[in-house]
Amino acid sequence: MTSFSLKSRNFSLPILESNHSDSLVADKFHDECGVMGIWNCPEAANLTYLGLYHQQHRGQEGAGVVAISDGEGRGNWNSHRGLGLVSDVFNKFDFAKLPGSRAIGHVRYSTAGGSRLENIQPFQAELASGRIAVAHNGNLVNADLLRGELKRKGAIFQATSDTEIILHLAARQSDNVPPVERIVKVLERLEGAYSLLIMLDDRIFAARDPHGIRPLVMAECGDGVVFASETCAFNLLDVRNVREVLPGEIVEVRGERTITSVRPFPTKPSASCIFEHVYFARPDSEVFGRHVQSVRRKLGEQLALEHPVEADLVIPVPDSGNFAAHGYSRQSGIPFDFGLIRNHYVGRTFIEPQQGIRDFGVKLKLAANKQILKDQRLVVVDDSLVRGTTSKKLVSMLREAGAKEIHLRISSPPTISPCYYGIDTPSKDQLIAAQMSLDEIRKFVAADTLEYLSLEGLHAAVNSTQNTFCDACFSGNYRAGVPTDFKPRQAQLL
Repeated sequence: MTSFSLKSRNFSLPILESNHSDSLVADKFHDECGVMGIWNCPEAANLTYLGLYHQQHRGQEGAGVVAISDGEGRGNWNSHRGLGLVSDVFNKFDFAKLPGSRAIGHVRYSTAGGSRLENIQPFQAELASGRIAVAHNGNLVNADLLRGELKRKGAIFQATSDTEIILHLAARQSDNVPPVERIVKVLERLEGAYSLLIMLDDRIFAARDPHGIRPLVMAECGDGVVFASETCAFNLLDVRNVREVLPGEIVEVRGERTITSVRPFPTKPSASCIFEHVYFARPDSEVFGRHVQSVRRKLGEQLALEHPVEADLVIPVPDSGNFAAHGYSRQSGIPFDFGLIRNHYVGRTFIEPQQGIRDFGVKLKLAANKQILKDQRLVVVDDSLVRGTTSKKLVSMLREAGAKEIHLRISSPPTISPCYYGIDTPSKDQLIAAQMSLDEIRKFVAADTLEYLSLEGLHAAVNSTQNTFCDACFSGNYRAGVPTDFKPRQAQLL
């Protein structure tokens, strides 16, 4: 069992106000970003849009697509982007405005930089060597250093995202050398996490940082090539030969389907994000060579082995706890059911009744199934416990529904550190496990018992070692470096 003893007797977590539809997810890590690229496939922009739609879980603040028309010469570049969900940004959009067989796209959650239209990717620019568009998933730990250097050399920034740095670095490369050499020169300046799609007039590059922190996959589709953050984006496409873009690899595609690959950088410690399997990735995706849904079941099974309890029913906190709860049930023999029912049709905004409803935001999205819960001893399984505020409200809701006992089980270790590699996490002083002991957290959420999966159990369930995955949010071990001047964005307490 993982021990943690950091305490603060004066620690007081602010309770989320229940006047916003996203209050349920405000107590979660937020997804990073998702990328999608199509090369040499008809209706590339439309296919890119559909791929982004399947990766909506990776970012809900904005979306964009850049496409190159076919024909003589370089082709015309066209784009469409906006704030909001993919379905909002492209609502009634005429894809005839984005013609061609080449396109890249992006869904964004603002891990670095605010939620502003100028931060919506893909970014594009006109360079001496031609046009360029960039879609980026991840965070650069040396972004502030590079931005300051570029500003001193006369660069003018219009966005606050660190992705714009990549465009400025590209603009400073000689156009007398092959494009792949220019890309290598750009990437060797970057530190931290990046999974990139870089589209030029006549070719596309896909690249992952040498640590392999964020996922990126590729496949063949018809006569073309497709790239995405997750394999779930391929579900609507007839793809074959799916594989990862390897850590430190740069894949170049040009012409009809001329594919070349280089790995020009020194090998660095593997640091694939383990939280992709805990929470971020869609269950039907294969990430870092592992099927996400299967891993989450194993997390639940391992949790049951480490922390058994006498109970009548295992229920998940939907949807993030569904598969871990099923695994806990299968291993423990305790029946599984849905004691909490999620409303998947809640919009992004709504009007709260003036008379006030306690825990309004949570109750709008989750309803306690009283017929299932009454007089039951419950094992309640969730994937993580960040601030504890939502868990506190859920425990109260379950008790109001008549639950006799509530045993909270978390299918990941205590979250004690923020992420610097592309996940929007609260600062350390808002992470409950960094400030309270296990028993203090249990009392705060008002559960009868509370247990987390151990760090060793997490790695066992993912079939890895601590030398394979980055687990910094659980261990504080930052395998890809820590920026000395990084200030994590304060998570909004809604």
